[in-house]
Amino acid sequence: MTIHNEGFKILTISFVGLLVFNLAVRPFIINFPILQISVGLASLGFFLIVLQFFRSPTRIIAENDEIIYCPADGKVVVIEETIETEYFEDKRIQVSIFMSPFNVHINWAPMKGLVKLMKYHPGKFLVAWHPKSSTENERTTLVLENNKAAILVRQIAGAVARRIVFYPKEGETLKQGDQFGFIKFGSRVDVFLPIGTKVLVNIDDKVTGNKTPLAKLS
Repeated sequence: MTIHNEGFKILTISFVGLLVFNLAVRPFIINFPILQISVGLASLGFFLIVLQFFRSPTRIIAENDEIIYCPADGKVVVIEETIETEYFEDKRIQVSIFMSPFNVHINWAPMKGLVKLMKYHPGKFLVAWHPKSSTENERTTLVLENNKAAILVRQIAGAVARRIVFYPKEGETLKQGDQFGFIKFGSRVDVFLPIGTKVLVNIDDKVTGNKTPLAKLS
């Protein structure tokens, strides 16, 4: 299993912390073998849970100018027409993907394009399915544009996710499938598509980032 670069610091801190904890409690439980085994197994289990948060699978997609791929692993929780007020200021199709703590947390560029906007917004940490999380939580806004379409992708922190990482800068060009960010410990990603785009997923679908087609451009 490959580990994402974003995980090395947290994994090191977790390992050292668990090691210190086990050494500190050992004198008190040395005469209780079952308790020693239980503490050791619990520590190992915790470390493995943190480890799987930062797994980094290799996914190669067949680039397609007419297909918008899912930018994240997770479950589709919103498909609706809405007014996007930050950049486009017009009606868009919003598709939202909820990332649980057990999903891969990498975010991929759903299409190739020029980065027209890359902006970080500090904010609250409401649960990711809260209606106001898209506008009030810590989040980033990425706008990609090419000769086919312009889309907005929003990373949203939640009650558990407290650290959003993003890589692109305005003026850069992303290839379809490039990693553009990481949300530590899950949360939500919103995609705002042009009206007329054919959405290829349904509510409650389990999707795979950089693999599942999200929509087809008209």
